[in-house]
Amino acid sequence: MKIIETHHISKVYKMGTNIVNALQDISITIDKGEYVAFMGPSGSGKSTLMNIVGCLDSPTTGTYKLNNHLVSDMTENELAEVRNKEIGFVFQTFNLLPRASALDNVALPLIYAGYSKSDRDEMAMGALENVRLADRYHHKPNELSGGQRQRVAIARALVNKPSIILADEPTGNLDSKTSYDIMNLFQELHDQGNTIIMVTHEDDIAHYAHRIVRLRDGLIEWDHKNDNVTRQPAPVQS
Repeated sequence: MKIIETHHISKVYKMGTNIVNALQDISITIDKGEYVAFMGPSGSGKSTLMNIVGCLDSPTTGTYKLNNHLVSDMTENELAEVRNKEIGFVFQTFNLLPRASALDNVALPLIYAGYSKSDRDEMAMGALENVRLADRYHHKPNELSGGQRQRVAIARALVNKPSIILADEPTGNLDSKTSYDIMNLFQELHDQGNTIIMVTHEDDIAHYAHRIVRLRDGLIEWDHKNDNVTRQPAPVQS
């Protein structure tokens, strides 16, 4: 089942008198249950592609279908609902509310989805259990390690049971041992059937994905199945 289909999309930015072709003629299909890495150096277009896939930006030309729905036909309210319910975002900087507990941070998307407080707490606790952090549900971000904060962010991305998890440089602010712990968690989530799309500039992190799409200068340089998937690093405490 196709979740993502882009057809000949481009993205052009005007920077003063300069024209920047951030993406050029990108056609890509991602199926339900895939684990894909968008990889490439800074300026390759990988983050621009993720922003379009995440309905945070629109292509200049071409079309994008999400779950067989043409995104360009959606209203702003429909796009906001898609971002809240269909896509779970994980950011390099965690993007947690500093004064809120882990439980309340995870429950945040459920407020916009209209769930009751008791349902929000139950679903958020379940998501924290899924990332092995239920025992820290009452802790605020400054009381957690970097790896624990990222696990809270992953739980928040999972809480609405989205179609896709989008992870933008999810290990960018973590040390190596904690990075491997987080990638081990993504592996477990994929094994549970989640569709994961990750942006990274690090080759070793990209090799946790089962498919690698390498971008350079706004073009797809290659799109290969990864036959040497990195699996099951030694668990570490974060």
